[in-house]
Amino acid sequence: MAPPYQLCLVLVIFLSIFSLSSLPTSAIIPKANVSLPIPSSQLVENLCNGKAIQNHRFCLKALSTPEVIAAMDTTQLGTLIMKLGAANAKATLNVYNEIIKKPGSPQALKALNCCVEAYKYAILSFEMVSSELVEDPQTANYDVAVIGPEIANCEKELINAKVQAPRLLAGNRFIKYYVSMGYEITSTLELENPNEY
Repeated sequence: MAPPYQLCLVLVIFLSIFSLSSLPTSAIIPKANVSLPIPSSQLVENLCNGKAIQNHRFCLKALSTPEVIAAMDTTQLGTLIMKLGAANAKATLNVYNEIIKKPGSPQALKALNCCVEAYKYAILSFEMVSSELVEDPQTANYDVAVIGPEIANCEKELINAKVQAPRLLAGNRFIKYYVSMGYEITSTLELENPNEY
């Protein structure tokens, strides 16, 4: 006869297997709630392959929402890009405002305030460009392009003040990507309607 500890081990293994086999498989293998990426539309694909686009992967990912994929023309896509750019600028502005409340050097405060103004300008510009897309793509193109130097100045001020904040650097990088997307879409609109302006 087998020693008692071996008998107990066999019994434990048997009971474990038996109890697991009676459970539904979802208890063993949890169902993953994974959303599959939405295939990009040809409009998005063309835009993200444009010369002005700084980050192709970011462009495709940012423009993979169902609302963007459903855009029927360049103007609709441009309007959605401007909304996304404005939303991103607002989120980054909130981070700047949050950091300003913390104690820091006068030089850092000056740099952060410079960036706050740059982001307020970016938000207004993105919102203004949305309304200009149909009427005057050339002006829209200019208005979105001038956001870039404002953000570059913000970055320069942060570097000079030695402000170390990864969230701010990421926000600045993303806003540049939205500016490049905005510039590309407004350039495309200008080419689509050359005689109207």
